[in-house]
Amino acid sequence: MKVIRTGAEWNPLWLKHLQNTHQIGFVPTMGALHEGHLDLVKKSISQTDVTVVSIFVNPTQFNNPEDFAKYPVTVDADLEKLAKAGVDYVFLPSVDAIYPTETHLKFDFGDLERVLEGQFRPGHFNGVGIVVSKLFHLIRPHVAFFGQKDLQQVGIIKRLVRDLSFDLSLEIVPTRREADGLAMSSRNMRLKPEERKQALILFQSLEKAKSDLLTGKNWLEIRNQIEVAFQKTPLAKLEYFELIHPESFQSYSQFDPNGKSSICVAAFIGEIRLIDNMPVIP
Repeated sequence: MKVIRTGAEWNPLWLKHLQNTHQIGFVPTMGALHEGHLDLVKKSISQTDVTVVSIFVNPTQFNNPEDFAKYPVTVDADLEKLAKAGVDYVFLPSVDAIYPTETHLKFDFGDLERVLEGQFRPGHFNGVGIVVSKLFHLIRPHVAFFGQKDLQQVGIIKRLVRDLSFDLSLEIVPTRREADGLAMSSRNMRLKPEERKQALILFQSLEKAKSDLLTGKNWLEIRNQIEVAFQKTPLAKLEYFELIHPESFQSYSQFDPNGKSSICVAAFIGEIRLIDNMPVIP
């Protein structure tokens, strides 16, 4: 496994693989890797000839400076995991390598920008769009791999690829969960023991809401019950719990068993903000 830190280092390697007609797979991450990330890596290794993983904690997608400052950084452990998994290259750039000058460009993803994560984290998707565009231009992969846990981010990146005509395909990999159902997230390692227990309310609420919907219960009544459950959970503070179309991300006021739908949730557990989602009708 080779660690590269700049586009200039990568260019001759990319050209060599292109000349050998190798398919290049790319897994962009912010590090603090867990089994969910490694699922993306394994998928890339199985589907492409060369796998590149980036580790870059992107400052422009954090609307909360404290969240950025406390984001876990475990580079040595990450590199060990990636080497063991059989990754070919790790792109480990500095902030200056990604942002050599101040970025003045602003992305507006339209309706996706103003609901759910876009509503509660203003500027977040602009930061995501800029860094993913930069990484796509630098690495020039044939296939990029993303996790389903960040459902709205997936929608943003699909729109980015389509609207800017990036010559690559996207592979979306299902959410990896802990044995008790909690969606794997780098932020989980910041949870204290009691917070970790109470964080299960996200998964449990998704499961219950999905089950209730499929047995014919009213969505607004279900959501009210979930809101009460969060209010009774001392360390939890619910931001949203919405039934949405998984492509437009528009919220439903009632459940349509004949249309696509997913449930999305975001909540603080103590000081840690977690998100999750679950398809109801894929």
